[in-house]
Amino acid sequence: MTVRIVTDSACDISLDEAAQLNVKIVPLSIRFGEEEFTDLADITVTEFYEKMEASDLLPATAAPSPGAFENAFRKCHEEGASGVVCINLSIALSATGQAAQLAAEGVEDLIEVACVDSMSITAGLGTIIRKAAEAANSGASVEEIVALVEDLRSRTRIIATLDTLENLKKGGRIGGAAAMLGSLVQIKPCLDLSSGEVVEAGRQRTRKKACQWLRDELSKAGDVEAVTIIHGNSPDVQEFHTSLADIVPIDQIRVSQLGAVIGTHGGPRVLGLTFLVK
Repeated sequence: MTVRIVTDSACDISLDEAAQLNVKIVPLSIRFGEEEFTDLADITVTEFYEKMEASDLLPATAAPSPGAFENAFRKCHEEGASGVVCINLSIALSATGQAAQLAAEGVEDLIEVACVDSMSITAGLGTIIRKAAEAANSGASVEEIVALVEDLRSRTRIIATLDTLENLKKGGRIGGAAAMLGSLVQIKPCLDLSSGEVVEAGRQRTRKKACQWLRDELSKAGDVEAVTIIHGNSPDVQEFHTSLADIVPIDQIRVSQLGAVIGTHGGPRVLGLTFLVK
């Protein structure tokens, strides 16, 4: 049995790595006003941040069409797959998962497709995809991979500090952090997205204190694995990386720049962590 993994571009895995993992990525779209770009194809991560910095317009995202997922599923079938596990960004934050499910129903007579809500985003989703792909490439069944994903998502933690809530507010993804809007002047909002939704986790008065909060949360988590620093062109990412050395060995910490999809809503200079609790 050959099972393939399909995901979306919110996983922040490069196309090169996806090819090595035998994973298909269905891209979301990024809009700046009337301009629309297909993520990973029409705009690079570097170009996205340059454009966001230069533009007065806040970017927006759009989910892939069911047809885009159906094309990916059909391609897996043509390449010899007997089943597909499609793992998408949190359904609470995007219509992407619904589009994948509609596509799965459209090919149910051709190939088995199981759609799973990762309840995650960015490197949290990326970690789940890597481990699911390793299982698939080792011969695991659809059912075994779905069970693995459900276990991984229950142990995935995502925390971050933002420089501004403006992008989240304008993008309609602010969720449980809405109460912070009226009181924020120079305060750095701290968020927990481990449930798949945006939840207020604290408020710090300076960037330095916000970074310390991230450090403390990682330290309190106990035995962890797959630690990744996530950032949106953050100038202090290297300094923050070094500061974690007494918690997790530096060479065991991945550093990942937020792609355009999550960077759109997080805004510039986001800094955060994703990890698995054991």
